[in-house]
Amino acid sequence: MPGLTGRMSTVVKAKVSKLLDKAEDPAETLDYSYQKQVEQLQNVKKGIADVVTAKKRLQMQESTLQQQVVKLDTQARQALSGGQEDLARTALERKNVVQTELQSLDTQVHELEEQQQKLTDSEQKLRAKIEAFRTKKEVIKAQYSAAEAQVKISEAATGVGEQMADVGLAMQRAVDKTENMKARADAVGELEAAGSGEDDIDRQLKQLSSNSAVDGDLAKLKGELGMPAQPTPAGELGAAGAGVEGAGSTEQEPSQAPAEGGQG
Repeated sequence: MPGLTGRMSTVVKAKVSKLLDKAEDPAETLDYSYQKQVEQLQNVKKGIADVVTAKKRLQMQESTLQQQVVKLDTQARQALSGGQEDLARTALERKNVVQTELQSLDTQVHELEEQQQKLTDSEQKLRAKIEAFRTKKEVIKAQYSAAEAQVKISEAATGVGEQMADVGLAMQRAVDKTENMKARADAVGELEAAGSGEDDIDRQLKQLSSNSAVDGDLAKLKGELGMPAQPTPAGELGAAGAGVEGAGSTEQEPSQAPAEGGQG
């Protein structure tokens, strides 16, 4: 079962991969990749803008603290000039705290400037990369469109060739059928001609047979009555020979009988 399950999984993955290959449009894939890269570039720009905004805020705070430092220093000088040493000391202590905060802000500003520079460099590199990808994308899309057009033209030409071949075969079949029909018509005509000739002969033979039988009966009847037999027409001699001979033999017997009676 584990082997069968693995095989089924492989078959399913292969089928899905094949369907995805058919559904995938390279132009759409390239445009989608380009769009994602542009979105990354926009995110980098937004990051740079956020860093610049944060740096500006720190710089504003830094400016405020610098003003406080100047103010506290002035107050300390005034207190000391007025003989208020403790007040001057307090002003100087606050001045030191502000200066410490000012140094921290200055460090943060420098860090943000470095981060801004890195993001700017990254943004420039990414922009160049996206521009190169865009150019390559358009070239690939153009090549794909040309190849797709060539495939369609080839398929259309192949389809036309197949259709022409089918038309040629259909024409050949039509010619063969026509020739067969003509040959069949000629054969039927010959058979009809042969059949009609055979019927005429049969009718002539039947008529001759009937005439011969009638002539034979008539000759026999004449012989019995002692009447002379009439000669058979020339056209009917060949066909009625057998009947005449039979009639002649029949006539001789009655003709001999009176002769014998005369002699007696």
